[in-house]
Amino acid sequence: MSLDTTKIIEQSEPKKTFQKSEATDFFIHNHNDEKSETELSELRKENGNEWGHLTQSEEEQEPIRQYHDFPLYFYAGFWMRFWAFCVDTMCIGSITSLILGVLSTVVALNAMMVGFVSGVIYLAYFVLMTKYTNGQTIGKMIFGLKVVSFTEKELSWSTIIVREGACRFILQIGPLMLGYIVAAFTSRKQHIGDLFSDTSVVTINTLKAYNGQIK
Repeated sequence: MSLDTTKIIEQSEPKKTFQKSEATDFFIHNHNDEKSETELSELRKENGNEWGHLTQSEEEQEPIRQYHDFPLYFYAGFWMRFWAFCVDTMCIGSITSLILGVLSTVVALNAMMVGFVSGVIYLAYFVLMTKYTNGQTIGKMIFGLKVVSFTEKELSWSTIIVREGACRFILQIGPLMLGYIVAAFTSRKQHIGDLFSDTSVVTINTLKAYNGQIK
């Protein structure tokens, strides 16, 4: 019985030694791959304000990085945005008529289908134009306006989907369109969609003048 136990211990010891060696090599390997303290410091500086809420109290957290936080006179007023919206509405009407005309030659369209197609074109126009021009539609181009985000350097798909998709869909429903009028009373000229997506609209000529591009 004693011999058997000794043999078992002797057989198991090399295995433990091997496992320990493996673990040591693992930690040495990972230690060598770690970022330098300077790199870690830079990473903390860049992301600390975004990740701080995971480990810090509200008092310890740094404010979230702000983009495009301009003086208040940089933001486009309600009426300028309204006229830009009117131009966009005319553009959408022309596109809708063209597409419905083509579809009517292929299938018989009833009122429900016409309403559905018109709604899709309406939202797609604002979503795609805003994304691929980085903040402008045809109306905004004519009036020199641009959508900017306060939390992103450039507008992301998620921000555009919220602002130009979900919020526009809701705000086109009857009395809810009054949500656009809020822009006339907020300091940074934000309507309901802007407030939900942390965006607003600025006048490009004001930006150019500020940067010395207009004399």
